[in-house]
Amino acid sequence: MGDAPALVVGLGNPGPQYAGNRHNVGWMVVDALAARMGATFRSHKSGAAIAEGRLRPGGPRVVLAKPGTFMNLSGGPTAQLARFFGVEPTSIVVVHDDLDLDVDTLKVKVGGGHGGHNGLRDLIARLGTPDFVRVRVGIGRPPGRQDPADYVLRDFAAGERANLSVLVEDAADAVEAVVESGALAAQQRFNGPRG
Repeated sequence: MGDAPALVVGLGNPGPQYAGNRHNVGWMVVDALAARMGATFRSHKSGAAIAEGRLRPGGPRVVLAKPGTFMNLSGGPTAQLARFFGVEPTSIVVVHDDLDLDVDTLKVKVGGGHGGHNGLRDLIARLGTPDFVRVRVGIGRPPGRQDPADYVLRDFAAGERANLSVLVEDAADAVEAVVESGALAAQQRFNGPRG
C-alpha cells in the first residue's frame, strides 16, 4: 500500500442549521479527531474539507475529511480524495449515523450493504465497492410514526446530548483503533456490550 494515508470520512450535511443533527454525528467524530491531532480543516479541490496529520507522534498518516456536499452525494468527494491520496477503499474509514443502533452504541463493520443510508449508497456507487470500514454510531429509531428522514435531520434530544460527547469520543477511539490496529482488533474492542 506504500505510504498512502488512512482516509477517515465523516458523513454529514454542510451548513450551521445541520451541525447538531443526528445525521451529522460523523462530522462530530472527525472534528474530535482533528482536535486530538491539533489539525485544522481546509478546503480541498475535491469539494471536501480536510485535515491532515498523525494520530500520535510517529503514528500512521491520516487524512480526515468532511465532504462539502449533502449526505446523499458524499461519494464523489470521497472517491476524488481516495484517488488524490492513493488510498485503496479498504483503507477508508467512514463514520456515519445508524438508525439500527441504539443511541450510545457504536459498532465497527467492514463492507456490507447501505441499509437504506443514502450517504453509504452513494459511497458504494462512487467507490465501486462496499469494502470500506464503517464506524456506525447509533442514533436510535424515530419515535412513533415519525418519518426517519425527518428524524435524522433533528438535533439530539436534551437527554441524549448529556452522553453525546462520550459517544463521539468513543467513536473517535474506535477510528483510532481501526487505523492503528486494524478493523478486526477494533471490532473485538468496540462491538461488545458497553460498560
